[in-house]
Amino acid sequence: MKSFIDIASSVSGGLSRILEAAVNDLDTDEAPTLGSVREIVSRTTGGEQFKANRVHFDQSRSLLEEIDDLIEQFGDDAPAIDFITVKAGESLTRIISVLMDTGARTPPTLGMVRDAMLHGLVARLVGDGIIDPDEDETLQEEIETLISRYGQNTVAENFLRYE
Repeated sequence: MKSFIDIASSVSGGLSRILEAAVNDLDTDEAPTLGSVREIVSRTTGGEQFKANRVHFDQSRSLLEEIDDLIEQFGDDAPAIDFITVKAGESLTRIISVLMDTGARTPPTLGMVRDAMLHGLVARLVGDGIIDPDEDETLQEEIETLISRYGQNTVAENFLRYE
């Protein structure tokens, strides 16, 4: 069984978005690290200081303090991608929520979500108008990606998107 330790769960949404932007930047030749993202957070852009030293209203520390803490704990060469908060898309969140509402004694895992999807849950939710009919293939790819990265025994609730 693959062990799942979600180090990204302690990363704020603001820093996660910066990390994700760095990872998805097609203009870079090397995979971004915490150290390279720290440079992004601390440098000036267009003549204005990036507000890295300002605390956002929903955080207790600044982005610069946050990334410095991560670097202290994991090193400046740690891959930035490991610290991106991963959440399910809107439709997969609905599927996970439906499974959580069944009253099962154990919370659904990613493998259980996949099995339920393969055994008609998506079709039922499409019929109920909860999910668009053309999302089946995308949903299968999304759950398979989560399983390949985190393992089928990981609790699915960890990936719920609350917005």
